[in-house]
Amino acid sequence: MTAPRRKKTRANGDGTIYQRKDGRWEAAGYVLAPGNTRKRIRVYGNSRTEAQAKLTEKIAASNRGIPIVTAQGSLAAYLTYWLENVAVHQLRETTHTRYSAVVEQYLIPGLGRKKLAKLTAKDIRTWLNELRTVCRCCARGIDAGRDPRAQASRRPRCCAIGQCCRKRLSPVTLAYIHSVLKSALEHAVREEEIPRNVARNVRTGTPRPRRFNPLTADEARRFLTAAQGHRHAALFELALRTGLRKGELLGLRWEDLDLDGCTATIRRTLQRTRTGGLTTLPTKTISSERRIALPVSCVTSLRAHREHQAREKAHAGSDWQGSGHVFTRFDGYPIEPSTLTKQFNALLRNTHLRPIRFHDLRHSTATLLLEQGVELVVIKELLGHAHIGVTATVYAHVRLRLQRDAIDLLGRVLRNPSEATTGPDEGDDPPLCAAPVR
Repeated sequence: MTAPRRKKTRANGDGTIYQRKDGRWEAAGYVLAPGNTRKRIRVYGNSRTEAQAKLTEKIAASNRGIPIVTAQGSLAAYLTYWLENVAVHQLRETTHTRYSAVVEQYLIPGLGRKKLAKLTAKDIRTWLNELRTVCRCCARGIDAGRDPRAQASRRPRCCAIGQCCRKRLSPVTLAYIHSVLKSALEHAVREEEIPRNVARNVRTGTPRPRRFNPLTADEARRFLTAAQGHRHAALFELALRTGLRKGELLGLRWEDLDLDGCTATIRRTLQRTRTGGLTTLPTKTISSERRIALPVSCVTSLRAHREHQAREKAHAGSDWQGSGHVFTRFDGYPIEPSTLTKQFNALLRNTHLRPIRFHDLRHSTATLLLEQGVELVVIKELLGHAHIGVTATVYAHVRLRLQRDAIDLLGRVLRNPSEATTGPDEGDDPPLCAAPVR
């Protein structure tokens, strides 16, 4: 007589597996949950082996200390929560505005319907590839949504006339969109809503650095000459000689300047925000709060500017709004950043200088200093960069040219004396002692 077959039992902690009435298999077990608690979960499969494999995977992750996913809502709901309750307290208002625009224009329309817990790296990569290849006018229906009566005054473009303009997002914009998504998912990981940040597994590539057009030494001298007599001559000269940002220049107060000691303390920046209007904010980073030396020519122009401002104050009388800023309008109000940009562009046109951005004055300062052999760390402190790597990366093209000069200088030093006597005359080259390489 054969012994009865013993029922197979599972070890303690392996969970339970049974077949449901609908034919599917269900496995249940306890895993780690947020808050260092235990939670019973259920997984399903078409066979016992499939259900057991899913449960084993969950238990193995739990044993490694990874809590079970609890997020059941959509990515759109979490992004809205993140913007309104987290990012608003951690970001500057201008940065938060840009993040909100990215979420509303790209992330929610493209990935908003995806479940936060089920979002994969493949989903993100496929969506980024679509952004990279699809025309934005066609994707958003810009022409199709225009008022037909307005088409008479505005020429139709792209899909409205059946010819795609192929207006695609730049690599820099794609990288920025990707970084916003990574920041949001990183916070979801910290709150133990998801086990890992899948956006980190997607590589968008390093975008090519944005090109800028610094002034040459001759153009810089022409610019300073043209600025003389302008109402904001002191501002333009200070921008070119010190490399201060536009907001830092407009946020300067007289209390920040020590004209006798030829120094300036950068504490704040002036920017227009969506909620507060023209607002004085802290500097961009902690490193941006700095003390810099002022050239003698800037001190002279600032003294003349202060006398001119005193005359404007006396002329305005009771209409003068004493804000304490160094650079103001005729009535004492701070200068609008966009207004300064218009005046700067007008000065370039009147001087017949090539058009550049106002921020290129800052690039011109760093480029001219590098070409004169100034140490990179000194330029980093003057510009207020957070890390010297930022300075080295932005001005890599200048450093490469300096390296070429250094290599040529070394070549002249190591040249054979016989070659030097028989070779062509290089009387235009400076003597070796007059061309130090740092």
